[in-house]
Amino acid sequence: MKVYRKLYDADKFDTIREYINSAIKKFPDNNAFILKNKYNGEVHYTNISYTRFGEELKALGTALINLGLENKRIAIIGKNRYEWVLSFVSILCGVGVTVPLDKGLPEQEIIMSLERAKADAVIFEDEYSETMKNLQKTNKNIKEFICMNSDGDHSFKTVSELVELGKKLVADGDNRYEKHKIVPNEVASIIFTSGTTSMSKAVMLSNKNIASNIYNINCAEKVYDTDVNLAFLPLHHTFGSTILLLGLADGVTNVFCDGLRHIQENLKEYKVSVFVCVPLLLEAMYKKIYAEVDKQGKTKILKFANSISRVLLKLGIDIRRKVFKQILDNLGGNIRFVISGASAIDKNVAKGFYDFGILAVQGYGLTETSPVLTVENEKCVKFGSVGLPLPEVEIKIDNPNEEGIGEIVAKGPNIMLGYYEMEEETAKVLKDGWFYTGDLGYIDKDGFLFITGRKKNVLVLKNGKNVYPEEIELLINNLPYVAESMVFGTPKADDLIVSAKIVYNKDIVTQKYGDISEVDLKETIWQDIKKINSTLANYKHIKNLIITDEPMIKTTTQKVKRFEELKKM
Repeated sequence: MKVYRKLYDADKFDTIREYINSAIKKFPDNNAFILKNKYNGEVHYTNISYTRFGEELKALGTALINLGLENKRIAIIGKNRYEWVLSFVSILCGVGVTVPLDKGLPEQEIIMSLERAKADAVIFEDEYSETMKNLQKTNKNIKEFICMNSDGDHSFKTVSELVELGKKLVADGDNRYEKHKIVPNEVASIIFTSGTTSMSKAVMLSNKNIASNIYNINCAEKVYDTDVNLAFLPLHHTFGSTILLLGLADGVTNVFCDGLRHIQENLKEYKVSVFVCVPLLLEAMYKKIYAEVDKQGKTKILKFANSISRVLLKLGIDIRRKVFKQILDNLGGNIRFVISGASAIDKNVAKGFYDFGILAVQGYGLTETSPVLTVENEKCVKFGSVGLPLPEVEIKIDNPNEEGIGEIVAKGPNIMLGYYEMEEETAKVLKDGWFYTGDLGYIDKDGFLFITGRKKNVLVLKNGKNVYPEEIELLINNLPYVAESMVFGTPKADDLIVSAKIVYNKDIVTQKYGDISEVDLKETIWQDIKKINSTLANYKHIKNLIITDEPMIKTTTQKVKRFEELKKM
């Protein structure tokens, strides 16, 4: 099959430390970060150069080693911010093993994740202070609790205090951080897949896994040291953190989003040129553009301009950024490149951004693959596909059907080491060096990969979150009157909402509630569903409910035939 030739030359290293040190040497005066703070009602910006970033990495790393955390597991939880990145990169580059946690997890899942990962320390935002105080009493394995906020709970050590301590230690000759030996193929990060702690898997990635993805993406995509990247995706997400590391390796300036409602404002404020997002955001931006054009009565003019622009583009004349300057200015004026991942983007939206002069490419990957496997670029775009394999990645289709559709399997230096303490689960997906993704797709004659669905039952939402039906079914089935249940996705506005079908036991319902109408019974069940929702992350909440006393269609082993059940609805 067709694979990328090396479109661009790129540095190749086996560790994140080598990439970061190289960037500090090449781009010492570039801004690695621009931070925004508000004091007395006024906005202030702080520029963090690559030189300063390197000094603070060394200082924090030295302080963490001084706390006895060398080669230990350090969890990180909080929203995207400089202290998160500083902690994450510092640990990867010379301390131990990172354990990024989803900031949206309920308290019990946070606690269980820390226990499962056998974390020795945790770095957290101030909003988790009460949870951490409880953990101090119950989890004796966690030796250090470190708050990201310098103005947070004063009963905890803070990242800024450790940075200052580390600077003094380094000035006094402490070089333990720089001398820390990094073994490229050993575990560097433990990352939980989506799902509850009883269902999720802890993916083990090495420095080399992540470093290889940086190299391969750099071979396929052009990233400039003058670029400004908006760190929008959650950094606990492998896609978000790897792309940030890619930017740091290339001398890019990184800025943080103030929130979903402020994206357009932030694009203008920082003159953002590149960012990575989920399809839901791109589609919303696209709809907003056209809504404004329609409001101004300029839809016909825009379509005419598009048709002229396309003809000229075929002749090698590109007028897009001039013709659509007003639209581009509303997006900051500098945006040139957007990568969309996590789920499929509407190909009309991708085409639409391309028409405006913005390269919006689709990528594909998983946490287990560090994460990127395939991607489009300026020279290889096929709308509707997820691109071509990265240079060092092999993709094939296992057991294809008559249409060429089968399970997508991959091989490359970015494939995970395995699932932590789950040897049987690892053996199911890693076979002879190939990783079995559980996703279905096909490869066309030009080598482009197309995703057609999920082999498993996972529901992939437009925001990139995964919902595992079985985990929610377990909770529903605990209700005394439930005979069986099935959780599935119901299409709504180009996305999915989590729905549940419940088969109730008539005898138990009569015994418990007497002669109750089905309307009243459904309302009663909804109250129990709301209680279940309160224990789950928001994106897992059940929002649609079907109740019946008719048993579901099952196999001889009493497994629900989901597809046949869905056909009945």
